[in-house]
Formats: sequence, structure tokens, C-alpha cells
Amino acid sequence: MTGTLAIGYSVSYALSCSTEQLSEEQKDVLETKIKETGDKIRVLKEEGADKATIAPIVQELLALKTQLDPTFNKAKKPKQQQNQKQSQKQNQKNQQKLKGNNNNKEDDSESDFITARAVDYSKWYSDIIRVAGLAETSPVRGCMVIKPWGMSLWDKIRTDLDERIKENGAENCYFPLLIPKSFLSKEAEHVDGFAKECAVVTHHRLKSADNKDDGLIVDPEAELEDPLIIRPTSETMIWYMFRKWINSHRDLPLKVNQWANVMRWEMRTRPFLRTSEFLWQEGHTAHATSEGALDDARTMMEEYATLCENLMAMPVVRGVKSPSERFAGAVDTFTIEALMQNGWALQSGTSHFLGQSFGKAFDVTFQDTDGEEKDVWGTSWGVSTRLIGALIMTHSDDNGLVLPPRVAPIQIVIVPIPPKKNDEEGKIAMDKALDELVAGLKAKGMRVKVDDRDFMRNGAKYFEWERKGVPLRIELGPRDVKSNSCVFKYRAGSGSDEKTSIDLNDAVQKASDGLESMQEGLLEEARSRLSNGITEDASYEEMRDALDNDEASSYAGPGLYLVPWKCDAENEDKIKTECKATIRCYPLDSNSEGLHEGKKCFYSGEDATHMALFGRAY
Repeated sequence: MTGTLAIGYSVSYALSCSTEQLSEEQKDVLETKIKETGDKIRVLKEEGADKATIAPIVQELLALKTQLDPTFNKAKKPKQQQNQKQSQKQNQKNQQKLKGNNNNKEDDSESDFITARAVDYSKWYSDIIRVAGLAETSPVRGCMVIKPWGMSLWDKIRTDLDERIKENGAENCYFPLLIPKSFLSKEAEHVDGFAKECAVVTHHRLKSADNKDDGLIVDPEAELEDPLIIRPTSETMIWYMFRKWINSHRDLPLKVNQWANVMRWEMRTRPFLRTSEFLWQEGHTAHATSEGALDDARTMMEEYATLCENLMAMPVVRGVKSPSERFAGAVDTFTIEALMQNGWALQSGTSHFLGQSFGKAFDVTFQDTDGEEKDVWGTSWGVSTRLIGALIMTHSDDNGLVLPPRVAPIQIVIVPIPPKKNDEEGKIAMDKALDELVAGLKAKGMRVKVDDRDFMRNGAKYFEWERKGVPLRIELGPRDVKSNSCVFKYRAGSGSDEKTSIDLNDAVQKASDGLESMQEGLLEEARSRLSNGITEDASYEEMRDALDNDEASSYAGPGLYLVPWKCDAENEDKIKTECKATIRCYPLDSNSEGLHEGKKCFYSGEDATHMALFGRAY
């Protein structure tokens, strides 16, 4: 009722203004109110509200639209017959929607409506990707088209991580997309882990069908002698090359990295989180000693964690996987696990100590300082575009994407409010102030965009950049220039709902300080969520009951559970079956501190061997 009264007051205020005298600012206020009222109606409809509840708000919406455009009602006044036809069309659309009609899917793809997290977290996630323009589905099942705004996020992550990888001594290479099936068969555990996800190329040619209506068909005479696998990961191809490149201890350590795409044939997909094709980097190293390989694997886990925390303001739990959750063919898998807002975990990066398995499988040996021939030790490590999904679900809200300033492709968008057409003096002053502001911000290292599109109202611009998560919006109009000021509006953080007037002389430093404060604030908020989202020493029954009905669409869920555990693959499988919880990792800090010592396993009652972090996960 409070919201209705507030909107009613806004309508009364708006109607008290003469339409012809509406300023750009008043028009922007009306557009914002129209959007808010429309969203409120949609939410009420989704929640199943009755017509009596919705009708007054619809009238308020019509009043707002009429105030913005007095011709609105006149242009839209239908005759009774037209009204009936429209009603029939709407009923047809509603029926099609219930049946999952494809046309409605197209309509949904163009909607700017965001489902509230509390209503359906999974739908919210999909809506954020759509309205922020991050990605779209493609004609290829399970594969997505990453749009420019989504790709620019990946570019920021890639640039930061690439420097870290090079600092660790790895050099960038590129290896073939196609891998002979015989290669994959050489490491038994590895092939078992990926066999069900492999896409296979069996022929090298197409031909026209005898029946022209059938188009192109596979040429049966073009079957490959050794089928080719579209890489699910590149260990086998790279270790084949390592055999050529490694002869002596002087060739070690050998560290390579590639930025590439991979294919894993997923049955159930979600954009960024789990797709059949995705982008990633994969590092592969060979060492003379197990200590050297282990140190490399741990170092890269730490680099991934630092990337997430420093660039993306996303805290993670550092840990090692249980034997059941290890990478296929690895001796140990180090992982970083993040907590999403719905209480589910997301594996955000992994680093694997491979032991000597791949060295032995591909006969990669080296001559040590004593002239003795030995097998090499290996690692592999990688992160993927899944990090964009993690970024979305760590910080975003019901208004759209929220980007920490360090990862934001555009940190500041400036929306100039132009002077009147005949105000030449005002235009000169505006251009000067704008140029000086942009130059100062860029000189300070900030990424700035001026949105001077003259075919869009300012309210629409504000709305768009808020959806895209740009950290800071600066408004600059003729009145601001005269008072030597501008207006700041932050996307998130303390006071983000308010606009603040800033002296133009202080704007550059204020923006720099404000963005840094926002970065730190988002990290602290996420750290608090992670800390509060981990329940310690719960009984198995308590965890099972809490997770029994926990779904990805729920917000916010019970979170993760840190419990004493006796490592047992059979019991681990039972828990997966009973409550769909998996061991995300054995956290390094709690296990190095020996917190499990003297405790009993929360499932079997036997002496604990680890502290394990359980939970639902993507």
C-alpha cells in the first residue's frame, strides 16, 4: 500500500506540471516512474495478484504516460470492436505462452524485465545476462554467442591473468583444436573422465545427396582412419609435443599456456556456467621433481584466488578436491570455490598436480645431472568464461548487473545534458567542461565513455548503463557548468541510491576515490556473505534437511557446511544421492590447522581425516 501511495503522489505531482513546460529532468523522472510502475505490475502479475489489486496501478501507469505524451490516450483509444480483437489476441498470446510457443521466447528475449531474485533466482540470472547484453543462445545446441559487453569482461579477466601467467614463467602457445582419438586413449583414467563429453569427427567430407531435396550428406567414402576429438582439454596433445621438446634437465621446467575454446558435450547447459563450448586458458607444465610440480600447481591456485579477489572482488575458499572430485588423471586437484548469492558453490578455477602419469603415458623422459633417464612430473591448470557467471551471481541485484570497478570495461559513463539549440555560449562552455573532465579522468587511468547519443532520452541512457553495471555515472548539464559542478551516481555501495553534486575541480579525485571505495565495499560485502554462508559442525541430519529442497532457483539457500569427515568414496556417493550435496573441497586453512583432529566424521561416526566443505553446486 505504501508503494501505491508513493506512486500516486508522484502522479499528482507530475500532473500539476504543464506538459509544454516539462524540463528534460522532469521527463526523465516521468520515464523512470513509468518503468518502475510497469515493473511493479509485471511482478504482481507473476505473483498471481488479482485484477482488483492491479487495476489502480494500471491507471497510475496510464496517467504517467499521458503526462509524458498528451496524445497517448487519444492515439490509443480503440473502438469496442478493436478492443475485443486486442483482447482475443492477448488471450491467444497467453495460451501460446503456456504452451512454450517459440514466438513468446522471442518476445522474452527482447524484454527489459528482470525477475526478482526472491521470485526465481535462476530466471533472475538469465534475465541479467539478457538485459545487460552479455550473451545469447546460438543455433548450436548448448553453445552461446558472447556479445561485446560480455566479451569485454572476458578481455579484462584475460589481460590481468595473462600477466600473472607470464610472471610465473609460462609462455603462450597454440595447439590444434582436433586431437586423434588414439591420443586420448593413452591415459586410461583421463579418457574415462571425458569419454561421455567428447564430440567426435568421423568424416572429412560432405557431398550432395542424390535427392536434391536432402541437401548435403556425409560422404561414406570419406571416413577417417583415426577419428578426431574436438578438444575437451589439451593434455594429450601437449604431452605428445613435450616428448619432442624435452630431452635434458636443462629443458625443465617447461611451462606453456594457451587461450582457446574447448568442447564438452553437456546435457544441461546454463550460459557461462556450463556450456558445450566455452573459452578458457589452460596451462601445462613439466618438471624434474615432484616438489617443483606441486609448487607450480599451488602457485597457480593462489594466482587464480588473487585474480578473483583483487580484480573481481570475489572471495574464494582455497582447497583440495576429494579423490572422487579430482580431475581425471590427476594425483591432486587444487581448487578455488566461490559462494553465490543463492547459497550454492561455484568451482571457479582448478590447478592439477598430475604426478608422472602423463609423462609415462607419452614416454616423456629427461636426462638428469647424473645422466640417468627419468620420467617428468606434470601439472595443468585453467579458468574459463565461467568466471563471468560467478561475477554476475556474486554482485548483481534486481536492477541489473553490478560490476566491481577494476573489472568494469567502462568505469565511468558521462551523460551530458546539452544546452538549448540557440545557446552557443552555453555549448562552448559545456564542451570545454566536458573535455577537461574526460581528459582528467583518463589521465588518472580511469576508463570513461561519453554517452552523447542524441536520439535517446537521458532517462533511457541512465536505465541502460545501470543494467550494464557501469560503476559510476556522471551527469553534466548547463546549470552544472554554470555552478562549476557535476552530479555523481554510483551503481552500488553506500549512498548508491542518491545523487551527489561534486565540484568539477574535485571530480577527478573524487571519482578515483569513490571507485576504489566501491571496489573494497563489494569485496567486504561478498566476504561477509561467504563467512555467514558457511555453517560449521552441523550434524548430517541438519545438513540433509536443509538441503533437501534447496534448488538453484531458491534465494537465499542454506549455504555451505564445514564438517569433520572421514574420506570415503562410498559414503560420499550416498550423500550425493540423499541430498545432492558434494564435497566442494578440503579447505587448506582449516585442514592445515588440524581442526579435524579428535573429531568424529559427521556421517560415519568414525575418526575424521579432514574438514570437508559440503554444499550444492553449479
